[in-house]
Amino acid sequence: MNQPWLKDKEYMLHVRELLETQMVQNLQNFVHHHHSNRLEHSLNVSYTGFKVAKKLNINARSIARAGLLHDLFFYDRHEFKNEEKNHAYIHARIAVLHAEQITELSDLEKDIILKHMWGATFALPRYKESYIVTFVDKYWAIKEVVQPFVRKWKKRKIFKRRCNCKVVA
Repeated sequence: MNQPWLKDKEYMLHVRELLETQMVQNLQNFVHHHHSNRLEHSLNVSYTGFKVAKKLNINARSIARAGLLHDLFFYDRHEFKNEEKNHAYIHARIAVLHAEQITELSDLEKDIILKHMWGATFALPRYKESYIVTFVDKYWAIKEVVQPFVRKWKKRKIFKRRCNCKVVA
């Protein structure tokens, strides 16, 4: 796993304590998006969101922290069964409860975690930082699912354009 976030001193200042907790480390025991684990996914969301926030001059600390904690739940989502609420709704609330066990969350960080599934749920994010994490989360979810197939297709040279067309003037 490529880990550019490890070398980013400012990013690590915001998340080091969280990363050192057993609860966050346990995320690596859960497959996420078929080809990654939940910790890798959370780090991808957290660090990418942090970099976007820095460029937009918004709250990068809260995005880094909440991005790391946004999927802090410990069950296989494919086995989730609840007739009243779906996984998209429930796991964000569970993540907030777990996150509050290891750190104090600001209202912004709670909103980021609770609303990161906007689109799959109806809860509109309250802050621009929440939208950033929502979109970055979707980007990484798609990338983590598709990337292994793209590598495989590249090896098979499916992406090479082969056209023996003649241009007629």
